[in-house]
Amino acid sequence: MTSYTDRGVKPERGEILAFDHVHFWVGNAFQAAAYYISRFGFEPFVYRGLETGSRSVMTQVVKQNAIIFAFSSAIEPGSHEIANHVLKHGDGVKDVAFRVDDCAAVYERAIAAGAVSVSKPQTHVTEQGTCVLATVEAPYEGTCHTFVERKDYNGNFLPGYAKIEEPDPQLDLVEPVNLRFIDHCVANQPEGEMDRVAQWYVEKFAFHRFWSVDDKQLHTKYSSLRSVVVADYFERVKMPINEPANGLRKSQIQEFVDYYGGPGIQHIALNTSDIVTSVSRLRQRGVAFIQVPDTYYTDLKNRLSDSSTNVTEGLNKLKAMGILVDFDESGYLLQIFTKPTQDRPTFFLEIIQRRSHEGFGAGNFKSLFEAIEREQALRGNL
Repeated sequence: MTSYTDRGVKPERGEILAFDHVHFWVGNAFQAAAYYISRFGFEPFVYRGLETGSRSVMTQVVKQNAIIFAFSSAIEPGSHEIANHVLKHGDGVKDVAFRVDDCAAVYERAIAAGAVSVSKPQTHVTEQGTCVLATVEAPYEGTCHTFVERKDYNGNFLPGYAKIEEPDPQLDLVEPVNLRFIDHCVANQPEGEMDRVAQWYVEKFAFHRFWSVDDKQLHTKYSSLRSVVVADYFERVKMPINEPANGLRKSQIQEFVDYYGGPGIQHIALNTSDIVTSVSRLRQRGVAFIQVPDTYYTDLKNRLSDSSTNVTEGLNKLKAMGILVDFDESGYLLQIFTKPTQDRPTFFLEIIQRRSHEGFGAGNFKSLFEAIEREQALRGNL
C-alpha cells in the first residue's frame, strides 16, 4: 500500500467541495427510486416528467441526509440515448456530479487541459436563485461529470424539478438507516487503463494520487487487482480507480467490465457514524450483503492482539453482522458490501464507518475478494 503526500498545486480558482449527486440511467426510474426508498432508507425528494414539461425523460430523485441519487429513464417508445445506454450497460451510473464553488473556473480548467465538453456552463435563474451547471465526459465511455454551482440557489435539487409532496408511508413504519454522505465512488477499468484514467483526473481536474495498492499486495489464489485513489486538492472527493491483473481465473473487476459492457462506476461507498445500527436496519429492510467466513474474524483477532487499536464496537458484534475491519496506527474503519443491486453482477453499495482512518480497506481486500469469488462461482463466472 502506498500513500501520497504531494497534493500538487492548489487551484487558484474553482474548488471541488463535495459529491453533489449521482445520476443513474435505468430502465424504470419510478421502480428504481422505490427500491432505494424501501431497501436503503432514502426519502422521495423531487422529480421531473410529463407533469413538469419533460416529455421524453422521467427522473426520480431520492435523498438521505447529504446523499442524493437521481434515476432517469426514457418515456417515449423508440430510440433514445438513455434506452440505448441501458441496453448496453444495464442500470448504471451515468454521471458523478461534483459540487463546486465556481462552475466556470472548474470547467474551463478541465477543457484547457483537454477534457471533452458535453455542455458548457449554463446559468439557470429562477425564483429560488441562481444555479450554474456544466458537464464534461469522464475518461471512460458512457460516464460523465457535472459541475454544480449552487451557492446562490435555495431551490430543491436543480431547476426544472418539482418537489414530491407526499411522504413515503414506510417512513412511519421503519427506523431510519442514517447514511450520511458519499464517502467515495469506485470506477472499474479494463486491464492497462488504470494509470491513464488516474492521470486524466490529475491533469483535467487538478486531482492528485492519494493512495494505491498493486497486485503483489492485493491478490487471492485466483485473481488480483491494482487500484489507485485520486482526490481533489483538499481531499473532499475521492475516486478509486481499479483494474484487473493477471490471475488463474476471472477477477471481479473483469466480471464487472464484461457484464457492464466496458468501464464504469462499480460501487459507491456511503458513510455512516454507526455502522452496526445502519447495517442492522438495512438487513431488516431486506438488503443482502456479501458474507465472509468465520476464519476472517479469527485472523482479525490475532492481528488486533499485536496492535494498540481498540475496536470499540466489539468483534463479536461485528462478526454477527458480517462487518469487516481494517486498521493501522492511526485508527480503523468498518465496512460491508452489498450484493449487486440489479440483475447484472455490476453495481453495488458499500457501507463504511471511519474512526481516524482514511484508507480503503486494503487489509480486507483478500477476504472480500474470496467472498466475491464464491459469489462468482455460483454465477458460473469465476
